[in-house]
Amino acid sequence: MSGNNCTAVTEFLLLGLTDDPTLCVILFVIFLGVYAVTLVANLSIITSIRKSSQLHTPMYLFLSNLAVVDIGFSSSVTPLMLINFLADKTSILFGGCVAQMCSAATFGSAECFLLAVMAYDRYMAICNPLLYSTNMSTGVCTLLLITCYLGGCVNACVFMGCLLNRSFCGPNKINHFFCDYSPLLKLSNYRDDLAEILPAASSGSVIVITAIIIMISYVYILFSVLKINSTEGRSKAFSTCTSHLTAVTLFYGTLTFIYMMPKSSYSTDENKVVSVFYTVMIPMLNPLIYSLRNNEVKGALRKLISRKHFFHEFN
Repeated sequence: MSGNNCTAVTEFLLLGLTDDPTLCVILFVIFLGVYAVTLVANLSIITSIRKSSQLHTPMYLFLSNLAVVDIGFSSSVTPLMLINFLADKTSILFGGCVAQMCSAATFGSAECFLLAVMAYDRYMAICNPLLYSTNMSTGVCTLLLITCYLGGCVNACVFMGCLLNRSFCGPNKINHFFCDYSPLLKLSNYRDDLAEILPAASSGSVIVITAIIIMISYVYILFSVLKINSTEGRSKAFSTCTSHLTAVTLFYGTLTFIYMMPKSSYSTDENKVVSVFYTVMIPMLNPLIYSLRNNEVKGALRKLISRKHFFHEFN
């Protein structure tokens, strides 16, 4: 949008993480490796779950969708960041900038919902095992997954709606490595409280609601596990939750820092570092956390690798 005596901005310049040439090369190599591991690890999780009939359960259905979301989340940010390390100037059209922001918001929000659904799944499996197959039927799981993705889209639409109502005709340099909402809002000419309040309320609601679901689920799980007499039984019940709890702690810890801390309490550089962690590093760590701590996933991965090795030798 453009007003009087205002030439609308058609593209933005991303300043990236650093302007040090040597550091840019080092970071390019590191994050290229991280992105490669992210793609390979998450695709391996998805393929292993699809190929192994033993993993065709709600728990692994949600895990495979978490891998899909992690790929989407990382891919919406990382490729442009890698280009930024090598190019003198990284520009992105206004439409592309909005699309990147919406993509990151959609997958980031969907991950919150998925982690909450996975906690609910563990609650049903441990606290109501006799009714698990009924309460977590194919129809229920499909509905839960649709809710996760739809919730992500709705949250992204709130950000996009607020952004498209702003006019951009001044500075076009974004002090970030991707088109995040806050740096974009700072460049807009028209200021109003609604553009800050609505997205914060929307993303805050997603974080708080899903965090409450996770906490309530684990409170019930804790009480149920404590009722188990055998130490082996308790250990087995807790072992199915440790990977999920680790993923939740990493993801929600960084989100809390970004969205819930007062903006004056941390710098733009700190914001960038934390953003790198939750948009680039966590999508790589999640499949490693689940594969290293889950014997069934490790077994399926070994079968997948040995099967590929066999076909390679046969051919």
